[in-house]
Amino acid sequence: MNILLIPGFWLDGSSWDEVTPVLERAGHRVRALTLPGLGAVDADRGGIGLRDHVDAVVAAVDEADGPVVLVGHSGGGAIAHAATDARPDRVARVVYVDAGPLEHGKAINAELPVVDGEIPLPDWSEFDEADLRDLDDELRAAFRARAVPQPAAVAGDLQVLSDERRYDVPVTVVACEFPSELLREWIARGHPYVAELARVSDVEHVDLPTGHWPQFTKPADLGRVILAAVDRN
Repeated sequence: MNILLIPGFWLDGSSWDEVTPVLERAGHRVRALTLPGLGAVDADRGGIGLRDHVDAVVAAVDEADGPVVLVGHSGGGAIAHAATDARPDRVARVVYVDAGPLEHGKAINAELPVVDGEIPLPDWSEFDEADLRDLDDELRAAFRARAVPQPAAVAGDLQVLSDERRYDVPVTVVACEFPSELLREWIARGHPYVAELARVSDVEHVDLPTGHWPQFTKPADLGRVILAAVDRN
């Protein structure tokens, strides 16, 4: 299977380096994407919006030989969902890592502080304790050293979706900060946070208790969870 790994905010494709070997040893073809503007701290991020990131993933889907599984972490989940909307016949499954599908007309996170047209990684004090679970001082330092400012428009642009066949693509939600039981309760109560997820016809929930960045805190475990999801296809 072709597996495309989509990083969340402030990260490039190398953020998946400790997850990729688990998937490759199982015989899968893995490509960890670096999205536009995230290649280097001094990269030109001017004019880069959400659609540019979606188009980059769609291009990778088109380049793959056969069906693909999209794995989206955090804000990368919204991008994976939009790419699935664009190519519902090519995506075999979407794996959301502490993430979920973003509905049409919503932004990923328009409230993040913008500095000179981009969003630098905030101070750790700005994150919830649940985000930082298992992210020790060494991992925090390594994360901050590799972090690249996020193009502001990627966080603030509105999601554009048009093909309801996206709801027929199977989904695996890897619940890290919040247990899957809570996500199910939100769906049952019609919580707007999971409105788009509630419309997906085939959803698998998997718990991986840790903070918001399991690719750093529990990479081997995350690799095995992704592998199990891929093997369901």
